[in-house]
Amino acid sequence: MSRVYNFSAGPAVLPEEVLKECAEEMMDYKGCGMSVMEMSHRSKVYDEIIKEAEKDLRDLMNIPDNYKVIFAQGGASLIFAGVPMNLMKKGKAAYIITGQWAKKAAQEAEKYGEVVRVASSADKTFSYIPDCSDLDIPEDVDYVYICENNTIYGTKFWELPNTKGHELVADVSSCFLSEPVDVTKYGVIYGGVQKNVGPSGVQIIIVRDDLIADGPALSITPTMMNWKIQAENESLYNTPPCYGIYVCGKVFKWIKKMGGLEAMKAHNEKKAKILYDFLDSSKMFKGTVEKKDRSLMNVPFITGDEELDKKFVAESKAAGFENLKGHRTVGGMRASIYNAMPIEGVEKLVAFMKKFEEENS
Repeated sequence: MSRVYNFSAGPAVLPEEVLKECAEEMMDYKGCGMSVMEMSHRSKVYDEIIKEAEKDLRDLMNIPDNYKVIFAQGGASLIFAGVPMNLMKKGKAAYIITGQWAKKAAQEAEKYGEVVRVASSADKTFSYIPDCSDLDIPEDVDYVYICENNTIYGTKFWELPNTKGHELVADVSSCFLSEPVDVTKYGVIYGGVQKNVGPSGVQIIIVRDDLIADGPALSITPTMMNWKIQAENESLYNTPPCYGIYVCGKVFKWIKKMGGLEAMKAHNEKKAKILYDFLDSSKMFKGTVEKKDRSLMNVPFITGDEELDKKFVAESKAAGFENLKGHRTVGGMRASIYNAMPIEGVEKLVAFMKKFEEENS
């Protein structure tokens, strides 16, 4: 069976080169006689795997020495609680609501302290990023929170908010490693890896060390969500998601081989341009996001006719294009075109869309 073009929002497409390497090493990792799935996380072999993965991630993102990198179990939704538990020392935080995930993160944070929603794009179904250049941010907040790339709605913060001197916390799950990033502009960058980095079940937290030096803000913080403990134990306090981290390490090396994050950004811009240019010229299909805020990773689009949308999803699936159905809150279709989606996948999708438009006009 040939592989399909997988446009899923997550778990999502992984580089074929990485999948083949994992398959080759499945029974015997580098002569040790066992799979990475089977080895002890305390073994010398696995210690090399996780340390090399962290080194490669630090190289890719130019992570300064005063930032800790934590590989942990779970997804981004677990960190919705981890952020206030570790950082909400004054008991208040500011949240910018640009989609379902920021909305859910704010609701979770309210269990642990006061949440001030300083901006929102809910008035237009999260189809744009609000102006965050001069927000009314209370002086006593511990941090300002954003979801940097909105998977469901297809928007992206192309300019970070003016936090008025407060720490910026960003969920970057769906734009992780898709472009260069200045880590020093953030107090915390985190994400689940299943959209752009690896298999589900792994979360990566990059946190400036002074923010966790005194331990978590709340005494009720579970040990497994205590970033200070996780950092001090180099992500090995307990058994981590070993195999998932191993795959992430393979993806880090693949990105390095491709030319690093500058090359990834160029690759992603080229793919997105092909799709957005077609949407802007089409008489049938149209994008749902304001142009200035369009994501390079997630592209929602509609025909304006629900029955036609359903027909497109069904026919595209039959043609080998998987997971194009849009999220229920937006409708229509969504193409997630993460790092590992090849340019020809987008080109073939656009060719199919043109054909569909001709046949259904």
